[in-house]
Amino acid sequence: MKKIYNLMFLPAALAIILLCGSCNDEWKEEQYERYVSFKAPLNSKGVSPIYVRYKASGAATYKLPLIVSGSTTNDKDMTVHIAVDKDTLDRLNIERFQSRTDLYYKLLVGEYFSIPETVAIKSGENTALMDINFTLNDIDLVDKWVLPLTVTDDPSYDYASNPRKHYKKALLRVMPFNDFSGTYSGTALKTFFEGFENDAPLVKNEVPVYVVNDTAVFFYAGTIDEDRIDRGKYKIYASFDKNVQSITLWSDNEDMQFQSNVDPSYVIEETMDATRPYLLHRYVTINNINYNYTDYTAVPGATISYTVKGSLILERKINTQIPDEDQAIEW
Repeated sequence: MKKIYNLMFLPAALAIILLCGSCNDEWKEEQYERYVSFKAPLNSKGVSPIYVRYKASGAATYKLPLIVSGSTTNDKDMTVHIAVDKDTLDRLNIERFQSRTDLYYKLLVGEYFSIPETVAIKSGENTALMDINFTLNDIDLVDKWVLPLTVTDDPSYDYASNPRKHYKKALLRVMPFNDFSGTYSGTALKTFFEGFENDAPLVKNEVPVYVVNDTAVFFYAGTIDEDRIDRGKYKIYASFDKNVQSITLWSDNEDMQFQSNVDPSYVIEETMDATRPYLLHRYVTINNINYNYTDYTAVPGATISYTVKGSLILERKINTQIPDEDQAIEW
């Protein structure tokens, strides 16, 4: 009886062996189409933020990855053609913001960047890095600058771009940074109606701080943010003196009636992570903020005066194992 059972199971065993053998053979051949894509995932705002160290002189280089899809290693040389894609940016603006043209992403002006027309991907490699050189002197970050790129196609080219949505596109929101820029916690910075400092304050959870140059930044007064049509009229500049760790605040708009009542100070502290010893926590704390300003555009024909007091704190998490500064910071 035992021999009969063995004979019954023999065909099934042979079928499993053949099936497994055929499965293994399949992986020796390409299972997918080889397409070229950017590695530039979109965030909730429809763009891919990239962070570039601000340099007063010379260019800062950002390396944008290009990827060849497939289940096996790329086996041919490719010359990938790249172009600026204004049409996609225009479509994004209309779909996201409609008639709010003041919120539109703005095409990065050609004087601020240079890109190669082609990028080589070598046989035996599935990735390549495209160098984008940025010269961002005097750029005004009131505008939301985006560099839209696309992988172009042509029957004569030795590759095909990825047909899936967004894969052949890169909508790069260019964010230059210095030692003091970034998104600060604003919960300790309180905005009062002038003369009512004992009442409940207005508070923002986050205060974005933008680059001006190597040692200066700007932010918007009070609770004004990036969604205000007239936000550019309410810029407050902050210059950091590294010798005495003090900050000078000023405005270039007299109508705002800005007045700094005291020069703030700042402290930089660094600690290593308790569980990840390669991770450095860098904190920039701005103390003794105290200024007044007038909002003269929110209500037609009227002005509203505010007093702002408190502090701001910025945390940067820096992976000390990564040599490239922009990649080492966990944005």
